[in-house]
Amino acid sequence: MEDFEILPERPKMDGKTSKPKKQPKDSKPPKEAKPAPPKKEKALNAPASPADPDSMFKEGFLKTVHNEKPAKHVITRFPPEPNGYLHIGHSKAIAINFGFARYHGGDCYLRFDDTNPEAEEEKYFVAIKEMVQWLGFTPYAVTYSSDYFDKLYELAEALIRRDRGYVCHCTDTEVKLQRGGENHGPRYACPHRDRPKEESLTEFRAMRDGRYKPRDAVLRMKQNIEDGNPQMWDLAAYRILNAKHHRTGDKWRIYPTYDFTHCLVDSFERISHSLCTTEFQLSRVSYEWLCDELEIYRPMQREYGRLNVTGTVLSKRKIAKLVDEKIVRGWDDPRLYTLVALRRRGVPPGAILSFINELGVSTALTNIQISRFEQSVRRYLEQTVPRLMLVLDPIPVIIEDLPDNYLEEIELPFSPKDPAMGDHTVPFTKTVYIDRSDFREEDSKDYFRLAPGKAVGLLKVPFPIKATTFTKDPSTGLVTEVRATYEKPEEGAAFKKPKTYIQWVASSLAHNSPIQAEIRIFNPLFKSENPDSAEGGFLKDVNPDSEEIYPNAMIETGLEEVRRRAPWPEKEGEKNLENKDAGLETVRFQGMRMAYFAMDRDTEGSKVVLNRIVSLKEDSGK
Repeated sequence: MEDFEILPERPKMDGKTSKPKKQPKDSKPPKEAKPAPPKKEKALNAPASPADPDSMFKEGFLKTVHNEKPAKHVITRFPPEPNGYLHIGHSKAIAINFGFARYHGGDCYLRFDDTNPEAEEEKYFVAIKEMVQWLGFTPYAVTYSSDYFDKLYELAEALIRRDRGYVCHCTDTEVKLQRGGENHGPRYACPHRDRPKEESLTEFRAMRDGRYKPRDAVLRMKQNIEDGNPQMWDLAAYRILNAKHHRTGDKWRIYPTYDFTHCLVDSFERISHSLCTTEFQLSRVSYEWLCDELEIYRPMQREYGRLNVTGTVLSKRKIAKLVDEKIVRGWDDPRLYTLVALRRRGVPPGAILSFINELGVSTALTNIQISRFEQSVRRYLEQTVPRLMLVLDPIPVIIEDLPDNYLEEIELPFSPKDPAMGDHTVPFTKTVYIDRSDFREEDSKDYFRLAPGKAVGLLKVPFPIKATTFTKDPSTGLVTEVRATYEKPEEGAAFKKPKTYIQWVASSLAHNSPIQAEIRIFNPLFKSENPDSAEGGFLKDVNPDSEEIYPNAMIETGLEEVRRRAPWPEKEGEKNLENKDAGLETVRFQGMRMAYFAMDRDTEGSKVVLNRIVSLKEDSGK
């Protein structure tokens, strides 16, 4: 990092005008940054995502940004506020900033914008670092805005000496009225705006030394109150906060604002491309104004459209409400769309990056339905995880014409599409378990699974089975056992292929089969696409059936090998995991004819807990 130097004071301007030098009366953001209309979604049966993971940098908005400033050494930054957990929208910012730098052979900082000690907690710093690494990115350096508090303070004093900053004692209501108020009336200057700069410097130091209470005094930038851009209406630069900072302790009683800090720290770190969402489009003018007024290096800020997922809530305040009222287990509840929740649910980091790349980058706000996201995840998992047999709600089927000690080793591929995943064997015995949904007490012509008098194939078993009788629990009315025969044709007879094959799991003590598991099926947390529009608020829109638990599910023994060979897939931030149990969510597989699943962190010892990641494209009832 280059040594920072305060530049000499600029000569005083002639006259008493307070308008910034060379500042147009009605400066507006450049046309190229104007947001486009919201992007229309592709249909759910859209083609698979592009194979090239760097396509978003080779074309469109990000290519234009680089062409506008083809820096020899690209330097970017991802600057989150450490006051909450990252959500899926942040994954786009991470992918753009880190990916843009990596694609152009540059570097990206992870910079914590820790200028508000009242809202920051250590757990958020840790979680944000973990999520960046999980997505497969390594910061050039981890920095903090607080690293530069001394330099920022020096620049604040320099701004005052240049007559571009002043201490204001107005109330919040008075400041709003100066900016036109709720009725957008005429704007006018703060009465403290033209106080002598020496007086403002004295008052600013009084703020620093604790002579004022919060809100009694604020350092404001002397911009252009007549400008049409609200980001030029004498923004706050420093405010008083009675809070202990997690890194600087009690050293400071005043803290810089985002509008003052962001562009200056970008300058300190020699950021070449400051990439942010279009909500900061108007801020570009004030960003450039401050760098120019202090005559320091000015990075190039450009804005892209934010990613929003409908059918859920991403607001920290609203998620906290769900957690506090125990509607969800915590911030990592798999029904949420925080990144920690998506990781726990089992969504691979590569699936998220593929999704972002597939959407592309433009200045348009991108509203995406949950189903669109899940379709992208499903396509990714189809190519990257093994397949196992699993039954959610098992009922035993006793094949009566097989001997009690019958054992046949059935070879199963982990993937019919990828031989490199290998094979494994499972036992086939006299007693197998099938899913309750695969048996009917009464047959019909349009039904092709197991029913009395009807045969069905068991996946990879040489011959089908035919149900003969069944037993029910009189108290519940549920089938508790099915009796069947093994439909092996007599010698010389033709084999009649069954119309349908179903998954199964055999009972074999010698093979520790089946593996018992609790399976959690997650459905949308909310009933509508816009929970905020529900009468009575978003909590009234909560889906009471957002989670279904199957406590007695059974899985075939191939799960043990899948667990040993995890992560599935070994990509992004899940490469080279030394402690596999630290990432149980990397044990992913397709439950054939069911869904995609991952191990939950509640798995312990012989207790296996699985989360459904996404359903299969096909109807599980066919």
